[in-house]
Amino acid sequence: MYKILLLIVFCLTFPVADIFAQAESNQFSLFDKNELLKHVKSLSSDLFEGRRTGTKGSAKSRKYIVNQFHTLKVQPLGKSFEQSFSFIEKRKVFEAVNILGLIKGTKVPKEYIVISAHYDHEGIKYGKIYNGADDNASGISALFAFAEYFKKFPPKHSVILAAFDGEELGLKGSEYFVKNSIISSNDIILNMNMDMISRSDKKELYVVGVSENKKLKDLIINSRQSSVIKLVSGHDGEDNLDNWTYSSDHANFYKKGIPFLYFGVEDHKDYHEPTDNYENIQPEFYTEAVKTIISVFKKIDDSNTRF
Repeated sequence: MYKILLLIVFCLTFPVADIFAQAESNQFSLFDKNELLKHVKSLSSDLFEGRRTGTKGSAKSRKYIVNQFHTLKVQPLGKSFEQSFSFIEKRKVFEAVNILGLIKGTKVPKEYIVISAHYDHEGIKYGKIYNGADDNASGISALFAFAEYFKKFPPKHSVILAAFDGEELGLKGSEYFVKNSIISSNDIILNMNMDMISRSDKKELYVVGVSENKKLKDLIINSRQSSVIKLVSGHDGEDNLDNWTYSSDHANFYKKGIPFLYFGVEDHKDYHEPTDNYENIQPEFYTEAVKTIISVFKKIDDSNTRF
């Protein structure tokens, strides 16, 4: 009788729904927050020398990303993860490499969603290392979080996890990918691009790409809203803010006529400065930002329509 009374008191104190919700949260967490932060800290450390395209630091970054894809059971899009290319910028030839992983869809395997982030940054200038924690180690680590999520919740559409090179030198990696894609651009239904998503004093994560697309706009409105951060549509030429339509790798998808969603924060004092270090990201904001982006993906993946 005493045990029964204890059980009744416990259930009244802690509603059963909350207990199961907590248990489900623990058992089926979207990704490991500690791993998310660890990867940002690693990729933005001095060891990677600012990850400038064509440098030793860039090569170390590629190896790191490929190793994580292997660990997370991501398959290469082609015969290998690496898509090599070269380009000329300011009379200098750069040897660059995109890293492309594939998660095969369970229900619509011949339609692809490209989730992208660039891994290059400014490198070393005047003896100072530009580590680029927010720009864009944050986006690359989010790619790993997506891969971790897909191990537990396989996507319905096929997903290409794209770590682009040469973004800082004119969006070169995404340009090459779009023009030389292993799959037809007609089969790519959407690009979700992440560039600078780990800090905002206003707790605002912007999403660009919905102003011209009512289906995407409705989807964003109905997506999970975090109590910690705010998902804001804008910076798309329809308001008085800077137009970000061409500001990162999503621009090359847009030029090709492929719908896109770009997730990013407004510039901060450490943007393209040697002070963009791990210590200056905001872990709670960053974690919630990645959760929010995953929730948007889930809405898209569950949708039965093209955008």
